[in-house]
Amino acid sequence: MATAAAASASEAEPEPKAGPTAEGEEDGVKTARTRRKVLPRAVAAAAYKAVGPGWDQQEEGVSESDGDEEYAMASSAESSPGEYEWEYDEEEEKNQLEIERLEEQLSINVYDYNCHVDLIRLLRLEGELTKVRMARQKMSEIFPLTEELWLEWLHDEISMALDGLDREHVYELFEKAVKDYICPNIWLEYGQYSVGGIGQKGGLEKVRSVFERALSSVGLHMTKGLAIWEAYREFESAIVEAARLEKVHNLFRRQLAIPLYDMEATFAEYEEWSEDPIPESVIQNYNKALQQLERYKPYEEALLQAEAPRLAEYQAYIDFEMKIGDPARVQLIFERALVENCLVPDLWIRYSQYLDRQLKVKDLVLSVHNRAVRNCPWTVALWTRYLLAMERHGVDHRVISDSSKELEELRSAFTRALEYLKQEVEERFNESGDPSCMIMQNWARIEARLCNNMQKARELWDSIMTKGNAKYANMWLEYYNLERAHGDTQHCRKALHRAVQCTSDYPEHVCEVLLTMERTEGTLEDWDIAVQKTETRLARVNEQRIKAAEKEAALAQQEEEKAEQRKRARAEKKALKKKKKTRGADKRKAEEDDEKEWGDDEEEQPSKRRKVENSTPPAGEAQDLEAEMGLFGKSAPVDVDPPSKQKERAAALKRDMPKVPHDSSKDSITVFVSNLPYSMDEPEVKLRPLFEACGEVTEIRPIFSNRGDFRGYCYVEFKEEKSALQALELDRKTVEGRPMFVSPCVDKSKHPDFKVFRYSTALEKHKLFVSGLPFSCTKEELEEICKAHGTVKDIRLVTNRAGKPKGLAYVEYENESQASQAVLKMDGMTIKENVIKVAISNPPQRKVPEKPETKKAPGGGMVPRQIYGARGKGRTQLCLLPRALQRPSMTAAQAENGPAPQPAVTTSAATEAPKMSNADFAKLLLRK
Repeated sequence: MATAAAASASEAEPEPKAGPTAEGEEDGVKTARTRRKVLPRAVAAAAYKAVGPGWDQQEEGVSESDGDEEYAMASSAESSPGEYEWEYDEEEEKNQLEIERLEEQLSINVYDYNCHVDLIRLLRLEGELTKVRMARQKMSEIFPLTEELWLEWLHDEISMALDGLDREHVYELFEKAVKDYICPNIWLEYGQYSVGGIGQKGGLEKVRSVFERALSSVGLHMTKGLAIWEAYREFESAIVEAARLEKVHNLFRRQLAIPLYDMEATFAEYEEWSEDPIPESVIQNYNKALQQLERYKPYEEALLQAEAPRLAEYQAYIDFEMKIGDPARVQLIFERALVENCLVPDLWIRYSQYLDRQLKVKDLVLSVHNRAVRNCPWTVALWTRYLLAMERHGVDHRVISDSSKELEELRSAFTRALEYLKQEVEERFNESGDPSCMIMQNWARIEARLCNNMQKARELWDSIMTKGNAKYANMWLEYYNLERAHGDTQHCRKALHRAVQCTSDYPEHVCEVLLTMERTEGTLEDWDIAVQKTETRLARVNEQRIKAAEKEAALAQQEEEKAEQRKRARAEKKALKKKKKTRGADKRKAEEDDEKEWGDDEEEQPSKRRKVENSTPPAGEAQDLEAEMGLFGKSAPVDVDPPSKQKERAAALKRDMPKVPHDSSKDSITVFVSNLPYSMDEPEVKLRPLFEACGEVTEIRPIFSNRGDFRGYCYVEFKEEKSALQALELDRKTVEGRPMFVSPCVDKSKHPDFKVFRYSTALEKHKLFVSGLPFSCTKEELEEICKAHGTVKDIRLVTNRAGKPKGLAYVEYENESQASQAVLKMDGMTIKENVIKVAISNPPQRKVPEKPETKKAPGGGMVPRQIYGARGKGRTQLCLLPRALQRPSMTAAQAENGPAPQPAVTTSAATEAPKMSNADFAKLLLRK
């Protein structure tokens, strides 16, 4: 029975036959023409001109008049009102202008990858068949194409393939496509397309060859290899041959010996298909493969859970495979990793290094090296390894250089390198790409040593010196050594004399080399000239150095003077500030003396001073006052009300405080509900149906004030813990126009750091943050806009505590690529006259408030709480104690502002203030 894959492939690719046209073939031609009608006008016209009359007469036997009639009908149908118009509309003109711009840009920089992709897309949209083929061909010559680009190209060519020559052209494209990357989908398409040509000569062998190569390439792929095995097996099952049963048996047995996902279903299918019992050896291989599958599953699941490019997961998988040492599987995992990480040079280097050292197969090694430099042409290490590999495997020099003129090519390569550095680096970035001129130095060495062309080497060194290197002694000595090895004494002397005049970093070294050379090889006249020049040069250099040192010393002295001036200015400013502070203290002291002198006569004094200084309580009230002040110097109450009223007010406030009847032992089955409307009537009745959907509710305890007003929160206690966990999903549910907050019931006194924030605060590449939305925008309206760019999993409109929208939203897509596409399309979009902003969700780091810690004194002890009064140190930094009570704690106050002098031996008697009785405290408070 023919399989679905083979049948669909055969039906999709009908083969032309010689002789009279059959009825089925006429239907096939009409179908092909009908398919072409849905293309743009330019596509249909170009296709008709390319294969129209001749193909109709030779291959199908259809008359030219019939073809013209059908084409005229198609053209008239297409040119009817409401369909394609012959005149270009504004969009077509815009596309044509964009195509011209992209072509011009590619003429300037042919290595612009995105420009190639955009040009192919526009040409395909406009139906420019010839141009789109040429654009794809040019791009494939420069860059390896991705699986998506190849499949799009192949589908276009398959849809236009009409005869055997076109089929051969498609086969050639498939062969190119499978060489760039490991692509299971392309191999599957290749196999299914080859099934359509089974009627041709050698068609059966072609199909089997393609499937066997596909199994060698991706048959070990644990997640995608299964499709190749099934397609091959179904093809063999569909062929009516005597030997087909044995081939299907072999395919089943080969597949069951390899660890693949869903092996159990394949084994069950084999048991059902086979009429004979399965041999014991096959079962043993199957069980062994299952054990291997369990070892591989953690790495495959890590890849499935991670997001592309998953480099770390692939690296771990590669390490695992290399420990096992199966070359086929190591090669497969490298190829899988390179599909998503083709621009990582280190991965290519590791792959090529493994092939160079382990497999050493010439065709495979050179193919991988070639693909590496095509993917990462900017990496020098990859080119170096490629050249070494070609030399190691004895590749003909013509293959490497494409020419026999070696010297001209070498010089041309050096020239191109220098021009590239000048145009791409120096002119763009105003920086030298080769400041030490290493390329020109190597070129000069090759000219001198290998070509015996010292004249060219000297020209190159002249260029090196003119690029700002003449002031460095090491550059001159490098040139001198080259002249000593391959030149003559005259040019050596000339180079050293120039070096003496030009060198500024280490002239003594150059002078010493010149004198050494004249001492051993020069005449007396040459020696005298060298001594005179070196002495003159060194004297000038010493003068320049002395002047530079004096200038540097003057600058240093100026800096010291400026620093001294700034220091004096700061000291004067500090003294002035201290003087003003002293005057202010004297003024305040005088005012206080006036207050003491006239305090009895003034009536409108502050209540606390009137209470402390001007009030003399009766003997009975002194005891109450003493009890209120305490024994540790706590500040007196500020309120002027008598103590009886204060006690009544405190009692009333305590009565008004709501009591929260909650058992902390039931926290696991209780949730805390807040942000409810204060105006909610009978909250227990209204909330019970809502929470009973999560499980059986034991009790709902709304919190009321003593006046009977609902406080806006409550406790909901369930019978089971799982019901409480399910109730947390009701968080942010709208209740009477406000979002209801549902959180776990946690005792904050025992867990002060507990916080509930249900949303992620980290970078989420599949989620978008949308701002600037109109307040009237609903979730449904936003979803309608977003789903045009991908599958929307969730949308959350941000609201305030009252449930009012804030104009913000979070949109979660199915994957990262859809989110990136949505950002490009939606950012800057206008919705209801509001321009929105769209970005990948990356909330800023939430500030964690610092924990209040008990301050320590510089000596290490805890600062007594009495220093700041009963309520601690207030924001106003004012002390409410009388000055008389502050005297015993001055030492502690100094310790708080800075380290106070400590005695050599610290005792409890020395550090603590002298103890006073209650009578002493009363005398301090009551004295005038």
